[in-house]
Amino acid sequence: MSSNLESLKQYTTVVADTGDINSILKYGAHDATTNPSLILNAARMPEYHSIVQKSVEHAQKQGHVHWIDEAIDRLSVSFGVELLKIVPGRVSTEVDASLSFSTSKTVDKARQLIALYASEGVSRDRVLIKIAASWEGIQAAEILEKEGINCNLTLIFSEVQAIACAEAGVFLISPFVGRILDWYAANTGLRYEAEDDPGVISVKNIYNYFKRHGYKTIVMGASFRNVGEILELCGCDRLTISPGLLEELSQGSGVVTQKLSESLAAETESDRIVVSEEWFRWSMNESPMATEKLAEGIRKFNSDLNELRSYLRSRFSS
Repeated sequence: MSSNLESLKQYTTVVADTGDINSILKYGAHDATTNPSLILNAARMPEYHSIVQKSVEHAQKQGHVHWIDEAIDRLSVSFGVELLKIVPGRVSTEVDASLSFSTSKTVDKARQLIALYASEGVSRDRVLIKIAASWEGIQAAEILEKEGINCNLTLIFSEVQAIACAEAGVFLISPFVGRILDWYAANTGLRYEAEDDPGVISVKNIYNYFKRHGYKTIVMGASFRNVGEILELCGCDRLTISPGLLEELSQGSGVVTQKLSESLAAETESDRIVVSEEWFRWSMNESPMATEKLAEGIRKFNSDLNELRSYLRSRFSS
């Protein structure tokens, strides 16, 4: 009998939520996604020392005051290049979270990252620029998509964020499952099974809305707490999964049922919504969960980036 992981792959494209090349090789993921925390963990591994050393030395030779930021950009791209050698699809590379409320600065940073990939011989059709789904981030993504730079909008906690992304023509969104569950569990004291998990329900609603109304934006569920959440979203366009849960799926067996499909989505009912900035901000204001988790996520990404800066500074500053 096939493992749960192999069965899941029949319905859903699996993405490795890690910067560890060995984990991706082991589980055969189609795409890979990284963030500063994952890059920091990988950078500390002896097998990736040469990648870190080369990125830092190149940045330091430029003589810039902000050599660490340039080193991080190069390090992010260098890991992306290595990941693209083993995945057939794309790699997501993250924009500095501190730029989440500046459309122009997000656009500039994305262009810089794409230029670095181009200098390594990697075409833009193998890269996704990962941006937090603030209003400003979504506007930046709309500009980038029109330039042929595809984006992965992350930290999606509400349908209004998702719909705004779809209307902006974003290539892919990453609605978070586990962090939504965390909020509801902490604020209600209830325990949830996979079927009534609020994070799972959110992704299902987004998927069904997109397919019902013909949006091309790819839905990639993210941030899972357990295998049950993953299997309950079987059929979603993509799912990005941590090595620990990939291992659990690879060891499990049994019947895996497809829960999401375009045909099932066509049977759902929903009115099409046009998202204005006013409605976006009001809807986010009316959702304490989405507001708190988006802000928390941006802070955490920024904290991870600062930790990576500190690591490089302590290790390579003369």
